[in-house]
Amino acid sequence: MQPSVLLLLSCAWLTASRATSEHEVPPCQPKVTLPGGSVVSGIIDGNYSSVRQFLGVPYAQPPLGELRWEAPRANRLPRTVNATEYGLACTQFLPSAPNAYQEVQPQFNNRDLNSSGEDCLTLSVWTPERARKLPVMVYLYGGGWYTGGQDTPYLIPTQWVQRTKDLIVVTPNYRGNIFGFPNARGVKDQNLGLLDQRLAIEWVRDNIKAFGGDPRKITIWGPSSGGISVDMYNYAWYKDPIVKGLIMHSGTSFIEDGISTRYSNFSYVAGQVGCGDTSSAEEELACMKTIDAVTLETVIADHLNAGATPGLAFGPSADEKVVFFNYTERALQGKLMKVPAIIGLTKEDGAAFAPYNASGPDPTIAEYWFLTLFLCTSYKTSKLRSNAAIPTYRYLYSGNFSNISPEPWMGAYHGAEMPMLFGTHGNFRGPSTQYEIAVSEEMQDTWRAFAEDPWRGLGKRGWMSYTDNRDVVRVFGEEGGVVRDGVGELNRSEGMC
Repeated sequence: MQPSVLLLLSCAWLTASRATSEHEVPPCQPKVTLPGGSVVSGIIDGNYSSVRQFLGVPYAQPPLGELRWEAPRANRLPRTVNATEYGLACTQFLPSAPNAYQEVQPQFNNRDLNSSGEDCLTLSVWTPERARKLPVMVYLYGGGWYTGGQDTPYLIPTQWVQRTKDLIVVTPNYRGNIFGFPNARGVKDQNLGLLDQRLAIEWVRDNIKAFGGDPRKITIWGPSSGGISVDMYNYAWYKDPIVKGLIMHSGTSFIEDGISTRYSNFSYVAGQVGCGDTSSAEEELACMKTIDAVTLETVIADHLNAGATPGLAFGPSADEKVVFFNYTERALQGKLMKVPAIIGLTKEDGAAFAPYNASGPDPTIAEYWFLTLFLCTSYKTSKLRSNAAIPTYRYLYSGNFSNISPEPWMGAYHGAEMPMLFGTHGNFRGPSTQYEIAVSEEMQDTWRAFAEDPWRGLGKRGWMSYTDNRDVVRVFGEEGGVVRDGVGELNRSEGMC
């Protein structure tokens, strides 16, 4: 008998014995053995007994001390790994200015806002108990390159995996802000957060079979800056893609197109912490490596919260290695992955980027950001991919459900489709309606079909790919309808972008 079968039988016995024994029985602890010999112990939540969770598994050496602002380095795991709790989120802060994600939807933030630090390069795996050769979805969270992590209430996939039992979801942490994108004169690699993502995906390729996944069926997906990450990965690693499918929610590389290297922000922070009086970039960097991470983050937070000018911004910058100055040129040269993609947006994507007001955003500003950040960039990405004969599927999420959009003006706001996919929509502010559940399950099953077979999976569900002559968009959750297809419904971008 295979060890995995023995494990399942022992878990079933323990579960059954709870009902008859007067003594508390220790919960079954699932274990997997990685190719390198490490044994990883996870947990099973009693509410979702079909899902094995392996939380906070280190995929890289901690980027501490001299490894701060260095490319991530592969680690060698110890003989046993306790993967029963989330690790630290990467160092971050929330702005003090009110916004919808703090005032209305805090479930998009890490559960413990005080639990962040530099020793954060871990990933978590959610896999069914009887997993074998399942498709794998690697989720790259959003957060504007500043915030995000695995322990985010709306973005935990346990309920999705419990319902379908035929999918594995992996979420890695990656460095953000000044630690992930320092834009410093003395740093060799500027886009460290993107390199973290790549190393995590390599880890998944090398180890996911032990969890029941198929390393030949890896899809990467993400919203907002996570969507941008997906598309940047698409251009950076086209010669060695690893992944077979891409999903971009409200974000493509064209949001960051034309971003050049920025050095002054790092040097400004250095000056604020006593590292500004140095004669060289190397001395500046060496000094900054001695400063406590919280001190550095506090300088940036205080500057932002005070509304000081010029503003500080730490995000991807063109290094012509993993981030490029001209993505149109890259696409026309064929320097992108020849793998299918889902690209879409939400009906009120721009609302969260207009000045926050409890009565709702300024509609003119919201429409401007909808067009500039999301509609135009997704259209341009889809058009270039179509011209390169790469299958691309466009979607629009239009759902307006009161438990995830409690304010009247919110509707299908930026990120509103994520609780629908993760299955967490009914966890806060009241249960979901049967209609909401139907939309959620339709989206989950569609995304899963794509992960199983990016080339044919969506065609089997009747979703036609986008071409210049067939501007098809799949609409989810529109005014009582679960799903429908429209033609030309996102063509406001024609002549406006």
